Amino acid sequence: MNDKVYIIILNYNNWYDTIECLESVLRNDYPNYQVIVVDNNSQNNSLDYMKAWADGKVDICVDPRKPLRNLSFPPIPKPIPYVCYTKDEAEKGGNPDLEGKLRNNFPQGITTKYALIFIENNKNLGFAGGNNVGIRYALAKNDFDSIILLNNDTVINKNTISNLVSARLKLGEKAMYGGRIFYYSDPEKIWYDGGKLIEWKCRTGHLNIGKYKHEKNIPEIKEVDYVTFCCALIPKFIIKKIGLIDESYFMYFEDVDYSYMVRKSGYKLYHISSVNLWHKVSASVGEESHNLNLNYIETINRIRFIITKLPPLKKITSFFSVLSSRRNIMTLLKYSLKKWRGYNKLIPQR
Repeated sequence: MNDKVYIIILNYNNWYDTIECLESVLRNDYPNYQVIVVDNNSQNNSLDYMKAWADGKVDICVDPRKPLRNLSFPPIPKPIPYVCYTKDEAEKGGNPDLEGKLRNNFPQGITTKYALIFIENNKNLGFAGGNNVGIRYALAKNDFDSIILLNNDTVINKNTISNLVSARLKLGEKAMYGGRIFYYSDPEKIWYDGGKLIEWKCRTGHLNIGKYKHEKNIPEIKEVDYVTFCCALIPKFIIKKIGLIDESYFMYFEDVDYSYMVRKSGYKLYHISSVNLWHKVSASVGEESHNLNLNYIETINRIRFIITKLPPLKKITSFFSVLSSRRNIMTLLKYSLKKWRGYNKLIPQR
């Protein structure tokens, strides 16, 4: 018996990457999963494009020069049955009767038997809030074992989901699981190989970042300090015990916060090196103002984590570490000046 898994993908103004991600997900080899795409009030008709793709009216053409083209191309058969809900409809569990009528009504070559779910938020709820809408839908349905959070700018292998689920079956429901993530632009180069948190400095980092997979031999399974929400399997047991993602973060550091709560509650965080996927990590985030806003959000969220989670002594040492950084101080000062001048709009995406 293969337990049902929900795969939640958050979209904001990035329908092209989301479609490429879906093309890879819908050909994975795990036999019992349902995909939820939450649109965070995109301003570029993303949801219309994604529905047109599901109807077979729009296809993406992955550049033949890209080494990962085979993971999402050629396009899977269409049309793909889907249901579109508002946030309120989704959080009440949607329309089970309608979804039941669409079940198993898929073209050959698509590996799920459940309708694709689109959820349309009426405002940008941030990374945490947007994913929480998808989680609430799953909880209302109450027909699953685990949820998988997956960034929309990723592509996966056929066995990515099944390897994650196999690890959960082997190691139990009292844990959260992640995998090895490579750069999409350099498929042998590691972006994330487990997360490290130095509490007394509140400093985080990805293990083996920048290394090539043949350079570093690591165990198949190891415990880590945090699991990135770029790809994370969270059993229903953990969701029931820990709760939803803290929406006060909006974006950045929410995965460190959630992982910390999992560990401090006595549960485990496992990194599974056989779980492989590829992330379109930006080489540059663009304009100076874009950098400034993102750096500001990251710094403020780090401070929020220190205040709300760390014990007293580590609060003191972490504050000193964060505020002794010239980059952090300059970010706070520049952003305060920018806000004083009236340019205080944050970049509303992860």
